[in-house]
Amino acid sequence: MIRYGALEILAEKEGDKDTLIIANIGLPSKELYEIYDRKANFYMLGSMGLSSSIGLGLALARPDRKVLAIDGDGSVLMNMGSLATIANQHPDNYLLVIIDNGAYGSTGNQITATAGLTDLKEVALGAGVRNVAMVSDKSDLKEKLDTMDNGVLVVKTEPGNKKVPVIKLCPADIIKRFMEISSPPSHSR
Repeated sequence: MIRYGALEILAEKEGDKDTLIIANIGLPSKELYEIYDRKANFYMLGSMGLSSSIGLGLALARPDRKVLAIDGDGSVLMNMGSLATIANQHPDNYLLVIIDNGAYGSTGNQITATAGLTDLKEVALGAGVRNVAMVSDKSDLKEKLDTMDNGVLVVKTEPGNKKVPVIKLCPADIIKRFMEISSPPSHSR
């Protein structure tokens, strides 16, 4: 399975729910946009390594909504401190899905440390995340998404990118429509 296949399953499982999805920069955002565009998807167009942090902040701000952040192994390696923060905050409504293909997919598939000895499941456990799992095929991913509401889910995939067009939304439109659907209701006095 390549990342695109994993994103198809994530969209299938979470797309019709009220789940807020934060998508990693570059190709993962473009792929999710092609698979299932919706207002509740936030497409990262910059800020490598911050999908997990943005997702955590959103989950803490909106405990009434499920938040799913999709990050890549390269991005998590760049911001490993987010795993410690996730562990210490441990919101019940937040699931970080790390698509680990052992490569920097958006920049030419250069290998990451996870293609060698680094195991992000063990890193998350070492950071103190209580609910951590790893899957490597479509059926296990579907099953895990049915049973895992929070924590860190590492999805091992093969390197590979699907040829997809650019996102046809400007950054201002992405944030505007996401804020419309993700902002808490206002309380009038």
